Amino acid sequence: MSTLYDLAAPAKLNLFLHVVGRRDDGYHLLQSVFALIDWQDTLHLETRPHGAISRHDLTVALPSDDLCTKAARALQQATGCPLGVHITLRKDIPSEAGLGGGSSDAATCLLGLNRLWNLGLGRADLARLGAQLGADIPFFIGGQNAWVEGVGEQLTPLALPAAQFVVLKPPTGLATQGIFQSELLKRDTKPATILGFTADARTPFGFGCNDLQGVATTLCPEVATALQLLENVGLAGRMTGSGSAVFAPLPPATLGAQAQSVNQILALQKALGLVPNGRHWQMRLCKGLDQHPLFDWVSEAGH
Repeated sequence: MSTLYDLAAPAKLNLFLHVVGRRDDGYHLLQSVFALIDWQDTLHLETRPHGAISRHDLTVALPSDDLCTKAARALQQATGCPLGVHITLRKDIPSEAGLGGGSSDAATCLLGLNRLWNLGLGRADLARLGAQLGADIPFFIGGQNAWVEGVGEQLTPLALPAAQFVVLKPPTGLATQGIFQSELLKRDTKPATILGFTADARTPFGFGCNDLQGVATTLCPEVATALQLLENVGLAGRMTGSGSAVFAPLPPATLGAQAQSVNQILALQKALGLVPNGRHWQMRLCKGLDQHPLFDWVSEAGH
């Protein structure tokens, strides 16, 4: 029986997120830059006979039919593969945070099972399959930082400079659907261009805004608290995705800036100790990734 161990499922940050319109079917048209970071979940995959699909959670208990099991089932149905899988999942990326953890888990499941079951599908095939399950899954299968448009299906790989971020996640999460249904949501931001993004002197970390942030702070005041905590130590914070996590880039790692970053992090830790329920907040220092850890596991065309 074959097993694949320690498969990484990294989180993402939305460096900005604009809502530029809405389709007739109600889906919102977005523009964003997705950046991979090294905060990650971990999966183990073990083949099972007779098509059986099961999952065991090592940390947080998830719904029995989560995106991982749905991804495995969709891959079975698309390929006619008779094999099954037992998925062991260590969940470290918080849910309802805007970090894409569930979508990343599903993408890693598809990438891993493509190898475990010896299916030989190409990246585009897996991305199309993933798009049927969740809008962010094709990004993680693409495996590179990207300019994202449409409803999340239009991806243009984008090189980003090396970066380190501090990410703050309040105890309360946010449901994406509630934000997009809000009458307060701005839906007519002027479309941007990749050229405009790359030409901006503040790029890539000061460009644009997150159009969902205003609505999110009304639904979850802790988002505003998190942004204020970052501002209090001299960091320019922004919410990622539909929240509730916020992030800020740290200064480039020169000797002087490194000392400054250490002081800012220590000040943040001290401030969190004074916040109500502060011990239940999560704070993580994260590095940006150039590629998904499993990027080379799939070819563009397959075989």
